[in-house]
Amino acid sequence: MATAALDPITSATTDASPEAVVVRFAGDSGDGMQLTGGQFTLSTALAGNDLATFPDFPAEIRAPQGTLFGVSAFQINFGSTDITTAGDAPDVLVAMNPAALKTNVKDLKPGGLIIADSGEFNDRNLAKAKYDANPLEDDSLAKWQLLSFDISKLTMESVKEFGLGNKEALRCKNMWTLGLALWMFDRDRQPIVDWLKDKFAKAPVLADANIAALNAGHAYGETAEIGGAGLGLKQLNIAAAPAPEGLYRTVTGAESISLGLVAGAQLASLPMFFGGYPITPASAILHHLSRLKEYGVTTFQAEDEIAAIASAIGASYAGSLGITSSSGPGIALKGEAIGLAIMTELPLVIVNSQRGGPSTGLPTKTEQSDLYQAVYGRNGDAPMPVIAARSPADAFDCAIEAVRIAVEYMTPVMLLTDGYIANAAEPWKVPDMSGYTPFPVTFLDKAQEGGFLPYGRDEKLKRPWVKPGTPGLMHRIGGIEKALNTGHIEYSPANHQAMTELRRDKVLGIANDIPDQDVELGQKGGKLAIVGWGSTFGPIYQAVRRARAKGLDVSHIHLRHIWPMPKNLGDLLKSYEKVLVPEMNTGQLKTVLRDQYLVDAKPLNKVSGQPFRIAEIEAAIEEQLT
Repeated sequence: MATAALDPITSATTDASPEAVVVRFAGDSGDGMQLTGGQFTLSTALAGNDLATFPDFPAEIRAPQGTLFGVSAFQINFGSTDITTAGDAPDVLVAMNPAALKTNVKDLKPGGLIIADSGEFNDRNLAKAKYDANPLEDDSLAKWQLLSFDISKLTMESVKEFGLGNKEALRCKNMWTLGLALWMFDRDRQPIVDWLKDKFAKAPVLADANIAALNAGHAYGETAEIGGAGLGLKQLNIAAAPAPEGLYRTVTGAESISLGLVAGAQLASLPMFFGGYPITPASAILHHLSRLKEYGVTTFQAEDEIAAIASAIGASYAGSLGITSSSGPGIALKGEAIGLAIMTELPLVIVNSQRGGPSTGLPTKTEQSDLYQAVYGRNGDAPMPVIAARSPADAFDCAIEAVRIAVEYMTPVMLLTDGYIANAAEPWKVPDMSGYTPFPVTFLDKAQEGGFLPYGRDEKLKRPWVKPGTPGLMHRIGGIEKALNTGHIEYSPANHQAMTELRRDKVLGIANDIPDQDVELGQKGGKLAIVGWGSTFGPIYQAVRRARAKGLDVSHIHLRHIWPMPKNLGDLLKSYEKVLVPEMNTGQLKTVLRDQYLVDAKPLNKVSGQPFRIAEIEAAIEEQLT
């Protein structure tokens, strides 16, 4: 066991517990780090802490064991105060092998704690991680606190009585590690025990072995005196975060969107049809919705992306709420069919869980590079409303809003999330649905006075929704240009001009039906506005909060409605001397803001596949105001 002098989380000279702690579990893809992190998240939520998580894993289904590109990590930031990001730098790094240490230790805070499985630091694994010497035995980790012991051996001993083979026994290693983490932060093991019994109900020996490993890791923390003199490591109890009374659960972005889509369909009094095709990181939406059949949800896994959206358009034509989902490459394939939905003016919700691009790009990493694609990415003048969720919990309300706009304006709507939102988890107060205003759909069931006009308009420029087979209301449907009012095929220049402008004006008119843009933090007008969208909310909010605490004149504006934008946004932006737009792309929202409002918006760009850190935005704020 190697030790250092400083407490990993608080100064060794104080007994005060910190407000928040960041822990990262890292190991080989087969070490179960995502499962370990997920169960630690469960125990943290049950303890009443606020939290945010960041699962980070390779794109390979099973990368070669022990390699640098096969490392899977799970980071959680939890505390007794408001948590909006997964944390900039870990206080504690659990490294299950040399590759995990090599790829993650550079992010650890100085004085932070490394917990390493010394049993995996053999010559073969060190070579795979490109270490010339064992870092547990030289001085290369001197600026951190190091706790290394043979977790593999200790796990094998803890499950010896169950007669498992070496391979099966070592699969319990993540539960041993979880047990130690539960001891470190004074967490209850019983929820994890219950989960293991349920998970391995058909294999009780495996359940008992994993429970034994969990208990052994916890007991090691209690009895091995790792908090003795010189280490300064002690059991920490992070107080519960203040929160309004109510029912809470942890929710990922994919779960939240799925529930929001179902809630939206219920508020619209419509059955839902989801046509999807598996693609990372959007596949989880199909998985969640397939378990909600009792709410009038039909799910269909199509043979490709084009069939998926085409089936959803067909469902909308038939009188259901059509939904489809993908990430950037799949949205590209769906592009022509999105144009069909715009031309036929049928309601459709398209969820884009963005990932690193272009092409296949970075399938498991996060990015915000599909904004141009969402706003402009179709042939012809084909405007479409675009909404962006800011967090996993926010995705629920964004999904409802997307459904509302789709059915009230007879238009496809794109809902943007990203890989970070889709996979991350946070506490969510389960809402009282009686507080949501229903928006039930009315289908046209008889011809209007003067005859049936399939493309006649109401005050919102919405055409009527007619179920096929309704007597007396036969009409054409398809992608060829429609004649004004009648919907007949019409190629005339004047008609195309008029119909193009009508479709544009219908979408722009949605701005009359959305809230004015507010200021998240700060005041209207001043020296600097930080304008964000999507998952940059957390780091922007915290960076602005810190900057304002230093007396800097900076405000935070965050957009939910990307297209059309709120009516007051132009005047709001012009009330600031400077505008800075942090984005996980090369400056897409910045360009749209410049185009629409002629403001000199400046970019802060990051396209590394990783979310922004608070410190990066805080430094940019100080630079702008220097």
